[in-house]
Amino acid sequence: MKKSILLAVVFVVIAIAAVIYTTMEAGSSKYRCEVCVEFQGRTQCRTASAATEMQARRTAQENACSYISSGVTDSMQCGASQPVSVKWLAGK
Repeated sequence: MKKSILLAVVFVVIAIAAVIYTTMEAGSSKYRCEVCVEFQGRTQCRTASAATEMQARRTAQENACSYISSGVTDSMQCGASQPVSVKWLAGK
C-alpha cells in the first residue's frame, strides 16, 4: 500500500475517533441553564449545557450576547454585564 494512502486512512480514523470522543463527552453535561441578557436596549435569552455550572452560565450568556452585540468591544461589554435572569433547567 502506498504511504500516502496509509496516511489518509490513519487521518480519517483519527478524525472519526475525535468526533466520537467529543460527542460522548458532550453527553456528560450535568448543568443546563437559560440566561437572559439585556444590552443596549435589546434582550436575548439562550440555553446552554456544560459539565460545570460556571461553564453553562457563561456559555449561555456568550450565546445571548452574540445575538445582540456587534464587534469585539460590544461583545466584551455584554459578556461582562449582569444577566437579567438565570434559570437552571434539568440537566441533559
